[in-house]
Amino acid sequence: MNLENLVERFQQKDISAFEKLHSMYAENICGVINVIVRNDELSKEICQDVFVKIWNKSGSYNSSKGRFFTWVLNVARNAAIDEVRSKSHKQQKRNLSADYFVGILEHKNEEETTVDIKGLKKLVKNLKSKCVEIIEMLYYRGYTQKEAAEELDIPLGTVKTRNRSCISTLRDNIKV
Repeated sequence: MNLENLVERFQQKDISAFEKLHSMYAENICGVINVIVRNDELSKEICQDVFVKIWNKSGSYNSSKGRFFTWVLNVARNAAIDEVRSKSHKQQKRNLSADYFVGILEHKNEEETTVDIKGLKKLVKNLKSKCVEIIEMLYYRGYTQKEAAEELDIPLGTVKTRNRSCISTLRDNIKV
């Protein structure tokens, strides 16, 4: 059965389609959540919540706006960031580096991932340490620009400028 039919059955509340999609995606979704929250048990809990949420909101998925996995991934990412921004989570130290993220990708079976790990490492290593720090905070740990400015004790405008500059550098590196 192709993915499109499976998703259609899922949207019609077919439990076997839900189970199949869960078995296809749960491990990857939990991994993405764990990159953000850095807690295995909490990641599994959020992952379960994400699958309940997509089940309840299955009608809101529109294939013309993107792939199903991307939709689920965005729901998961938003749930993880909401958790990181919650008061209970803010009391814990948020400590995640780009090296950790790359390490997760290295341990995945190469057949399961389409990411060029050496290329990702090269892109990250070619960035200045200030760029790596900003990207980690904003994209991997879920900080807002204001929170990153406070944490780094630099002006908000500097964070915004570095972020634009760093993303521009990444884009240029990708084109090479």
